[in-house]
Order: sequence, then C-alpha cells, then structure tokens
Amino acid sequence: MMQDKEQLDIIIPIYNEELCIEELVRRMLEFKNRISYINTSFIFVNDGSKDRSLELLCFYANEYEFIKVISFSRNFGHQIAVTAGLDYSCADYIAIIDADLQDPPELIEEMYKKAKEGYDIVYGKRISRKGESFFKKATAQLFYKFIGKICDIDIPPDTGDFRLISKKVIDVLKTMREKHRFLRGMIPWVGFKSTPLLYHRDERFAGETKYPLRKMIKFAKDAIFSFSDMPLRVANYIGTIIVCLGVLGGLYMLYIKLFTDAAVSDTTVLVLTMIILGGIQILMIGMIGEYIGRVFEESKRRPLYIISETKNFNKIN
Repeated sequence: MMQDKEQLDIIIPIYNEELCIEELVRRMLEFKNRISYINTSFIFVNDGSKDRSLELLCFYANEYEFIKVISFSRNFGHQIAVTAGLDYSCADYIAIIDADLQDPPELIEEMYKKAKEGYDIVYGKRISRKGESFFKKATAQLFYKFIGKICDIDIPPDTGDFRLISKKVIDVLKTMREKHRFLRGMIPWVGFKSTPLLYHRDERFAGETKYPLRKMIKFAKDAIFSFSDMPLRVANYIGTIIVCLGVLGGLYMLYIKLFTDAAVSDTTVLVLTMIILGGIQILMIGMIGEYIGRVFEESKRRPLYIISETKNFNKIN
C-alpha cells in the first residue's frame, strides 16, 4: 500500500510586493513541479497592501487551487502575517519565506531533506548578504550579538525568518498568542532539534525594503522586551550605583566642609544632581513603561489580526 505524500505549506507574507509577485510565483511553480513527491501549497498573506498585490494574488489563486490567499483588513505587520499563515495551515511541514526573493525558494527542498534526517527546525543561515548597505549589515551583526548576550535562549545569528519547521513546532506556536511577536526567538524557545542550512542571500528582486530604520528599531525592541528582563535589571543596577555614588559624594562634600577651606557652590551641586538624577529617572521609567505597555496590550485580548477575505481555503484550523 502506497504511503500518502506529506504536506508542505509555504507561507509568504506580502506587503506592497506587486513588482515581485509574478517572478515569485514563476519560481514557486517551478519549485513545486520539481518536488512532486510532496504535496505543496503556497499560503500568501496579504498584509494590507496598497498596491496591486492582492489583485495579482487573487488572479493566481483563481488559476491554481494550491495557491491560497489570506487578506487582512489592514496592515498588521510581517510577524502577524506569518502567524496567520501558521494558523491556517494543517501541514506536516511549513516553510517561511519573504516575497522579495532574497532567500532562494529552491533551497526549501534542501531544508525538507535535512528535516527528514531528524530535525524539527531547519533555519537559513546567511554566509553573505548581497545588496545590503554596510550600515544594515553592521547593525544586524551588533543586534544578534547583543540579543545573544541578554537572552536566556540561543537565537542563531545571521538568520531571518527563512526556515522550515515541523508540525510539532507548528502546534506549539499556535498556542503562543502574544501580540508583540519575534518569531526568530519564539521558534528557538519552543525547543526541539534544529540545524542550519548555509546559503548566500541574494539582492531584492524589485521594489524597496519593507524594513526601514523605524521598523528595524521596533523589531529590535520586540525582541529585547519579549525575551529578556535585562532592561529592568539594568535599572536596578543603575539605581544601586547612583545611591552608592550619592553616599560617597555626600561624604566627600562633608569632608571638604569640615576639614578644608575650599568653597563648594551649593547651587551648582544641586542643579547638576537634579539634571543627572532626573535624566536617569526618565530613562528608567521609560524602560518600565515598555513592559507595562506590553502587559496593557496583552490584557485587551484583541485578535492578532482581522481577515477581510480568503481564497482556496476549505476550512479554518
């Protein structure tokens, strides 16, 4: 008796990618034909695109029933778009890839073969990154070093969301409903056996990056405040140091007052002390506010996303 083919779903978040979609679908169809030993479907998640992306996706969905479309009511963000794809999949394996073709879709076959060796997570690890500025490469390297130091989990450096995960991992991720999502940390947190797939990252096929500096900073904040309490501990350390310095400074000024003839301007000391302490207090309150704000967001229990329409889905998980 022949064994049924395994199901592989490829999740592709889309935000204003009309210039890439035609080439992306072409390469995806070639890839599907080559791996005919697996049942492969493509789940495109339209994250509130303002261009013709949804129109093009619906055209291809009408042509091929294995091309599925989830369209949000507005832009909810890249990580939420990937989450929707995970929620709507019931496959044995899921691959995550961006639409800009910087990560070659053809490598998903190699990821699948590695997974069949006994791995639940196969993540793409970049050897080189074409077409990216020195600033972006340098800040990415610093970010991964920093996050590796302050987090309790091992987040592989030089990786993105390009990876393949098994149903065991998918089922756990579906239970994790936090709003501020950092999948590159959430997937390692789940555990299970993982391995890298080394590759050279290509240039973006067309269009502009969807991660400008503002979004990169927000993404980094989500990573730090979701996976580490180090900012709170830093606030505690700084507070302790300031108290110690204040005691030492008070003892030193008392010494000058009692045992020397030097004059100390009380106004200067007072103003400088207030400026320094005020600045540090604002910084610390801001850090605490980040955590409180996130708790507030989670307490609302709003849905992570709102869907306006779907294509080629028979059921919702």
